[in-house]
Amino acid sequence: MSAADGRLPVALVCGLHSDAREAAVRRLLATVPGSVALHHDLSTAARGTVVRTVRDATGPLSSGEAPLVNDCACCALREDLVPELNRLADDGTTRLAIVELWDSVEPRAMAEVIAAHGERLVVSSVLTAVDPALLLPYLGNGDDLADAGLAAAATDRRTIADTWARQLEYAPVLAIADSPLADDEDRALLAQLHPTALQVRIDPESGPGTSEADTSGPGAARLGTTGPGTTGTPRLGTTGPGTTGTPRLGTTGPGELAAAALAGFDVEAAAARQHPACALLPQEADECGVGTYVWHRARPFHPERLYAALEDLTCAAARSRGRFWLADHHDSLLHWDAAGGALCVESAGPWLASLPDSAWENVPPLRRAAASLDWHPLHGDRCQHLVFTSPGLDREGIGRLLDSCLLTDAEYTAGRAAWKRLPPAFDSLLEV
Repeated sequence: MSAADGRLPVALVCGLHSDAREAAVRRLLATVPGSVALHHDLSTAARGTVVRTVRDATGPLSSGEAPLVNDCACCALREDLVPELNRLADDGTTRLAIVELWDSVEPRAMAEVIAAHGERLVVSSVLTAVDPALLLPYLGNGDDLADAGLAAAATDRRTIADTWARQLEYAPVLAIADSPLADDEDRALLAQLHPTALQVRIDPESGPGTSEADTSGPGAARLGTTGPGTTGTPRLGTTGPGTTGTPRLGTTGPGELAAAALAGFDVEAAAARQHPACALLPQEADECGVGTYVWHRARPFHPERLYAALEDLTCAAARSRGRFWLADHHDSLLHWDAAGGALCVESAGPWLASLPDSAWENVPPLRRAAASLDWHPLHGDRCQHLVFTSPGLDREGIGRLLDSCLLTDAEYTAGRAAWKRLPPAFDSLLEV
């Protein structure tokens, strides 16, 4: 059975925790009649190809190879995936196509590729598979994907931590392996990192589609030495924002994951929520030794003082993210994302307050609504909004350090003309 409009539902299952990901796929194949799973193995890219396999609950159905495109395994995946999905749609017997993404492939790009071919295909869900016992080790791992053999292209400069953060925070559904090695701290960290996600547990005793944590597997071998509480120069990478709300815990029944895989997914809305101006960041929390600290101010940073504090701030938490305001970049909304001791600082376009009224018509409604909730009579939507999540979080220390980086009263009252003359400490990071 296909979607009500005749299109083939496609569920993406992603995650660096490969055992948990494969367990979620097996569960879906076992519980959704007529489901088929597609997987592209990008580990063969060094030989110039990626290997495609198609299987159902009974075993393999077909396999093949696709050549690299532009020396990029992910590009080859994109070129090969849609024709295969269209073939399944044309066959008419597939109820659900499950795309099991390779370890380091991020779901957003694949969801948008499928949505762009929406005549016969529709993204029905995005699920990230998680082994809670491996959550913090991966989030604290600043090693490059290339060093771990997980890069999707020769130019891939992502790290394990920032890739994992994006995989985790983009998906509305988390398939949680019921690992005996996970503790309350692991579960609290997961809930605080992505509070709005529907969590569906995969119980090893309830049938197919389950796995136990294996700390001797690939994840353990790739653990780095950077992360919360470590020192070292922050490395620039890219990460994605998260959301806020009360965690929704799924049941362990076999139908829960199947229902989540067919629930529906709005690709455009998911993309809008990734913009740092719209991201609903996690709220204050403190549970089982894990804390989330929200720091919000309506005064710009002194660029030189903030730059000097980057190392300490980057290593102060397992994960930090948000938007910030530099005095010498008054009109630029800046994006902060840190994980695994690596920091991404980049411009996310202008603050709405810097735009002429005529330009507001071209701003997405979600962006306008988010700005109106935090509008300042003098500065508009310009603000500092940073969120830090970690076990053993030092709220007071982080708050004092951030406050010390703001403009002083004298600097603030000097006005914008004086702010523009401050040392341009971030220009090299922002490629100005």
